[in-house]
Amino acid sequence: MNLIPILEGMLFIVGEDGLTSERIKEVLDIDDERLDQLLTQLHHIYENENRGIRLEVLGNRLKLTTKKEHKEYYERLTEVTEENVLSQAALETLAIIAYNQPITRLSVDEIRGINSGHMIRKLVSQNLVEEMGRSDTPGRPILYGVTKEFLDYFGLADIKDLPPLEDTKETIEEERDLFESKYKEVTENIE
Repeated sequence: MNLIPILEGMLFIVGEDGLTSERIKEVLDIDDERLDQLLTQLHHIYENENRGIRLEVLGNRLKLTTKKEHKEYYERLTEVTEENVLSQAALETLAIIAYNQPITRLSVDEIRGINSGHMIRKLVSQNLVEEMGRSDTPGRPILYGVTKEFLDYFGLADIKDLPPLEDTKETIEEERDLFESKYKEVTENIE
């Protein structure tokens, strides 16, 4: 049996996650020597100028990637357009979910001060938010969290890479102090 198309399909299925050599050997039930032969053959196939992808080892994983010489076209394909831009409401909702996940729609509504049901449905359809289960509270509302696509969209490796909220709290305190000092000045001038 020709294992090249099977290996190619496996690498396609796992996408950006890639596969370790150990996992490939395990699934295909082959040894190191046979794996080296398969990888060499697949590498030669992709080096052909008529191919748009190539086989690369990134970290300890084998992945299918695009060829760098076609970068200009891929950049045009992924340029930000009107349809790819998130609205202010979408960004607010995403931030609330990301920092508070898992969170119910009602909790998002309370923080935003407006019904967020439509926005959450839209973010789910864009695969930026997903259902993470159900709350134990009465009615067992759906719990939401962000997806891997959310992390990719914002260039984050992990949810822990979000900027800390402490910075925001300090800014709010500074604004409050500024407001109170201006308010005092105005009331002192009136008296």
